[in-house]
Amino acid sequence: MADKTPEPAGTGFDFNKATIVSLLYIAGFVVGITGLVGFILALVWKDEVAGTWEESHLQFHVMTFVIGLVVGLVGAILSFILIGIPILLALFLWILVRSVVALSKAQKHEPIADPKTWLF
Repeated sequence: MADKTPEPAGTGFDFNKATIVSLLYIAGFVVGITGLVGFILALVWKDEVAGTWEESHLQFHVMTFVIGLVVGLVGAILSFILIGIPILLALFLWILVRSVVALSKAQKHEPIADPKTWLF
């Protein structure tokens, strides 16, 4: 997989595919369904961006959604015994931080160093 040299970021806000998915994930906290839309777009666009800096971003976003879905379901189930509430709050922060980090890197056209990590 040969990455193309990152293009220099312009002076304005760049609405590239990685940025769009990040913004949809962040908007998902308010609108709800946009997180799912972002996930679907990441899956649809993954072949289009193969070999570019955006490929790592879309992999990162897919991982974020899948892990978030599993942890969210566990947290929702455990919320009946109150331990799920801190899990859901931590999940909220985790998704927000990952999305903001990815958004920042997408604006600089930088790849995600390890898109399969659970961290940031």
